[in-house]
Amino acid sequence: MQQKNKPGETDQSLIRNFCIIAHIDHGKSTVADRILQLSGVVSQRDMRDRFLDRMDIEQERGITIKSQAVRVPWVFDGQEYTLGMIDTPGHVDFSYEVSRALAACEGAVLLVDATQGIEAQTLSNLYMAIDHDLTIIPVLNKIDLPSAEPDKHAEEIAGLLGCDTSDVLRVSGKTGEGVADLLDRIVMEVPAPKGDPAAPARALIFDSVYDSYRGIVTYIRMVDGELHNRERIHMMGLGTTHDPIELGVIQPDMTPTASLGAGEVGYVITGVKDVRQSKVGDTITAEARQASEPLPGYRDPKPMVYAGLFPIDNAQFPELRDALDKLKLNDAALVYEPETSVALGFGFRCGFLGLLHMEIVSERLSREFGLDLISTAPNVEYDVTMEDGSRHHVKNPSEFPDGKVKRIVEPVVAADIITPKEFIGSVMELCQDHRGQMGTMEYIGTERVEMHYHIPLAEIVFDFFDQLKSRTKGYASLDYHEDGEQQADLVKVDILIQGEKVDAFSAIVHRDKAYSYGVMMTKKLRELIPRQQFEIPIQAAIGSRIIARETIRALRKDVLAKCYGGDITRKRKLLEKQKAGKKRMKMLGHVEVPQEAFIAALSTDEPTDRDTKDKIRAAQKAGN
Repeated sequence: MQQKNKPGETDQSLIRNFCIIAHIDHGKSTVADRILQLSGVVSQRDMRDRFLDRMDIEQERGITIKSQAVRVPWVFDGQEYTLGMIDTPGHVDFSYEVSRALAACEGAVLLVDATQGIEAQTLSNLYMAIDHDLTIIPVLNKIDLPSAEPDKHAEEIAGLLGCDTSDVLRVSGKTGEGVADLLDRIVMEVPAPKGDPAAPARALIFDSVYDSYRGIVTYIRMVDGELHNRERIHMMGLGTTHDPIELGVIQPDMTPTASLGAGEVGYVITGVKDVRQSKVGDTITAEARQASEPLPGYRDPKPMVYAGLFPIDNAQFPELRDALDKLKLNDAALVYEPETSVALGFGFRCGFLGLLHMEIVSERLSREFGLDLISTAPNVEYDVTMEDGSRHHVKNPSEFPDGKVKRIVEPVVAADIITPKEFIGSVMELCQDHRGQMGTMEYIGTERVEMHYHIPLAEIVFDFFDQLKSRTKGYASLDYHEDGEQQADLVKVDILIQGEKVDAFSAIVHRDKAYSYGVMMTKKLRELIPRQQFEIPIQAAIGSRIIARETIRALRKDVLAKCYGGDITRKRKLLEKQKAGKKRMKMLGHVEVPQEAFIAALSTDEPTDRDTKDKIRAAQKAGN
């Protein structure tokens, strides 16, 4: 094992801070594993695959959700250097994690799969790194695979960056080949941090997490000066002062230190359990010698997708609020505000960066906090202008104003799609079906093209990505970012059960797709709602106009069972009596929709599976 520097005694000129950026599933975490092994900070006995992926959900899905910072030593030319490495997520929904990691580094390792080449998120992350003025080190990974084409993809990368193909390193995260050369290259090319060690202390908060025993753990990147253990600190943005109980670095476990100097990445534990006492992007300084102005911080992310989260048991609403507060510490891109639904009770309207982000947040709330939740169908934010000139920002279909609408404006994204050239026609057809407008198309090498489209955000939050993968046999990749707004012919479709609007099932859709949405929801609900002893009409309506209808037939009790003989008039009398009762029930009846029906109807998956039907039959029997 190599000799390590003592924490807190690191020369600033010997520090190299870098992050690993790539498209999803290009091997970032595997390369990070080999770096941990080569540097000796993790022993062979303690090593496991995807070591820096700490959450169960990351291990199960095989994706990185959270950026993880770790400090590793490396000896080059007889001199020991301290490398601050950050492993970042690859999915577009977690690009905010990547942007924060880039702000804490001076260099970026651009990792490209040697079997797949440049993908959409590769380009997106590269452009972000260039915007942060980082030193880019291009690397081809997975060169040990039989299907790898390193020469071909090295030319693509060289053409993109304007460098020679010999500058593109070739490594294998699986076997460890070339990883030592990569670390040497990082030491040679990534510049040392430029902060002033003699200036008043300034540290940027780039992440935080809630620990139930120790309170808020704040991850910081020292920019100027030095912070000492047990020295009172001041949060410049929030204006609060704290007595830290621990200061340290991550190697890869938390290791307490006496101090943190300029350029170092570490953590501070204040012992505070109020989640409002820490904010990502804030600047920490020493109270005794405060800095005159804070660091720039981060631009707040703008949510792309909105959905409601409601506890199945309304008594869990306070627990849901506390859970979201704590999760917000660890996921700065999460935005939420309270809302009330007539059908679902009290909950929160949450903003997410995408569908996967929404799915992960729901899963974490369920696993980490033990909550049973209903998630409403995702939708985007609209700007509605009425005939009287009033404007409304609509994040939820229930907020859609009544009256005559003059104009509706919806958000648009710029989508970058990279696909093999044989699928160009299929991709064009898919984008046109989703109201996309084509921009430019460029060839990457001879086999693949990059297509640029302007597509309404509402069209891609449901099943666009799944259809794209299906039509291109899994070869296409998608990246998108906000790109203004456009006017659109949109309408609100209401779902009425027994003549009453159910706000949870309402949706804002394009007029051309309103009929298909109404038919789909009415058919789905007809299968999900248990039959009552009276007929139940389920209708889809735009304003006062009904566009689709399904009917749940009434349960019919066999009132003639006790008539084992006798005159027909007696049977007729019983049937007429039942008919009158049914008519009365139809006027006064109240439909009860079981919880399972809400969950199934609001899910984007096929709701009428065997398990759901069994649950609904059980609810039906219990009601009878």
